[in-house]
Amino acid sequence: MAELSIFDLIVPAQGRVPVLVEVPHAGMAVPEIVRDEVAAPLEAVLRDADIYVDKLYADAPQRGASLLMAKVSRYVVDLNRAPDDVDAATVPDHPVPQAVQPRGVVWRVTTDGRPTLVAPLTYESFVRRLELFHRPYHDALRSELDHMRSLFGFAVLLAGHSMPSVGRAAHADPGARRADVVPGTRGRSTCDPRVIDVVDSHFREAGLSVRHDDPYRGGWTTGHYGRPIDGWHAIQIELNRALYANEETGEPRHKDFERLQALLADLVTKLGALDLRR
Repeated sequence: MAELSIFDLIVPAQGRVPVLVEVPHAGMAVPEIVRDEVAAPLEAVLRDADIYVDKLYADAPQRGASLLMAKVSRYVVDLNRAPDDVDAATVPDHPVPQAVQPRGVVWRVTTDGRPTLVAPLTYESFVRRLELFHRPYHDALRSELDHMRSLFGFAVLLAGHSMPSVGRAAHADPGARRADVVPGTRGRSTCDPRVIDVVDSHFREAGLSVRHDDPYRGGWTTGHYGRPIDGWHAIQIELNRALYANEETGEPRHKDFERLQALLADLVTKLGALDLRR
């Protein structure tokens, strides 16, 4: 599986802190093994990717955090969805389809309504995608969280995402202007309140607007790994793309990008200084 370049995991050699930054949606690769199944053009892949989020958090390892970054497009597999989040229209011969939405663990339409699949997947092809892409990524994520907990007694998972500045037609908030930063903790349930407070104050002190859980409450990864009682604390952070890029062209605005990159590195430092054992 290594030859598929599914993800990169960077672990600091020294000065480690109990923080793992994971970026599941910045990748845009469509590996050869599934390319003949994917219909979406490159501009759609770019449009639905969390562009540059992996680069925004690139300094996290210098601050002692581990950094896990997916390389594959979410059109191949959505790593922020449960492995059973699939509907019958996507995989007609799935024995127990769980979802009714078209954008589950495998998307069949883009957010602007174009097909992402050449044809519905067979169950065999669907399982192959999970085994090739979803399972290895989450095995690495889980292993790193376990290791951090063994070292420090707890671990903080920061799920790094980005969002359009205005909700699209397929979103829950079409046409709505969004905050600069949306931390998602499923109603403050997936991490210690101190994590939420650090994130909130950090961005507000930088002059950014913050709105919790609206329109994103945290995806499957946040809910699945956010178990404070077990020493795993998860928070999803959605960044408004207008903060750092031209949304029409996809080009970064370099000064704004560098400013936000430094702000995120400082956030990692603050989260790494927390002691959540007590």
